[in-house]
Amino acid sequence: MLEPAYQADVVVVGAGVAGLAAAHRLISAGVTTAVLEAAPYPGGRMSTDKVDGFRLDRVGQLLSTAYPELRLTPGLDALVLRPFAPGVLLHGDGRHHRVGPPANTGGARGALNVVRALANAPRPSAAPRPRSAGPLGTAVDQARLSTALARFAGLPVERLLARPESAAGTALASRGLPARAVDGFLRPLLAALLCDPELTTSSRCADLALRSFASGRLCLPEGGAEALPELLARALPADTVRTGVRVTSVATNTVTTAEHGEFRCRAVLVATDARAAAALLPGLRVPPFHPVTVVHHTTDEAPGTGAALLLDADRSGPVSHTAVISRVDPSRAPAGRALVSSTVLGTPPPDVDRAVRDHLARLYGTSTTRWETLAVHHTAEAVPAMRPPHDLRRPVRLLAGLYVCGDHRDTSTVQGALHSGHRASAAILRDLGTAGSLNRVEPPSSRVRAQAA
Repeated sequence: MLEPAYQADVVVVGAGVAGLAAAHRLISAGVTTAVLEAAPYPGGRMSTDKVDGFRLDRVGQLLSTAYPELRLTPGLDALVLRPFAPGVLLHGDGRHHRVGPPANTGGARGALNVVRALANAPRPSAAPRPRSAGPLGTAVDQARLSTALARFAGLPVERLLARPESAAGTALASRGLPARAVDGFLRPLLAALLCDPELTTSSRCADLALRSFASGRLCLPEGGAEALPELLARALPADTVRTGVRVTSVATNTVTTAEHGEFRCRAVLVATDARAAAALLPGLRVPPFHPVTVVHHTTDEAPGTGAALLLDADRSGPVSHTAVISRVDPSRAPAGRALVSSTVLGTPPPDVDRAVRDHLARLYGTSTTRWETLAVHHTAEAVPAMRPPHDLRRPVRLLAGLYVCGDHRDTSTVQGALHSGHRASAAILRDLGTAGSLNRVEPPSSRVRAQAA
């Protein structure tokens, strides 16, 4: 048993990326900090399974090189981001259409200055037939879409957040964009970025996602999703993160654990997922969630899509997006093997592996019967929903001495989780009013319960 004593100025409950990021900022300011995690390892939902030399993400959210907190968070200096091929690859009308920036793209505003639909996998047929305009529509439609995306890349965040709010799907239909480009490109793209197949997400959150797409590159952490929290944890002082410690209750100056007694402190930051946070902080709202299923296959011969993220413009099967992940990040598969990871959003079909294989055969234009299934990961509460009205800056300070952070307080992305940890640590430092340790023993106060929206 850990000694029941005054452990730190701040106790952080939960070693996901939000809590770890907050711990870095607190310690950098000279505030002693302990991080308690119930699981045997840090990371929360950013976890990676190892199977026969493969690294398989359980949720596999997409990151963007445009996420500011990936650059601003202490401890992530050594993070290696593996980018997908620029833009995305759309499968529509039986063909592949590459959508991406020209090779000479300059800064952020020009990241998607021109959108080109290049047919690179024609549907085989016995007789020639007229070529369709593809999922992006006509050349004029593509130019209008290009202009809209370039505008997103250059807009300040505060201007996006000041726009009227509605559901993302409704907003897309009302903004004067070409209907074919909306249905064939923006809807499947946003579904993948938001993990929301019905696009019920707040239009402001969707606008932020489009801005990140237009001004950066979609990417993954080298070595798997777990690499990000592992880097954060390793960069903290020794013994800061204590795993296998289950917290049962919190107050403004005390954390009670199941097996390790009480931790005395000056402030508590609850950095768990939304449901676990509400169990410790009665009155905290638990949002609905988007379920995510990730199916991992391996094959000797990789499909010929390179490092592209492949979307189904026709939405003709259960797969939202898929990629040959080993082409994006070679460290995720042993030499000579290809790793194909595919994401199903919403409730998966009964025989998910068979349905996914059938769909992938159409998307990649190759037989999948000999592909080996490595894992099927279903996470029922993978991503907190952000339905309108959605406060992108939900309060992180509940009471003086009691704080909360996580992707459920911001946007339900890695950027949102890191940013909520940033906001929470700033609030704690303001309340403590110090650049150094406040570690001193004082009489315990009565237990305080949070009542928060």
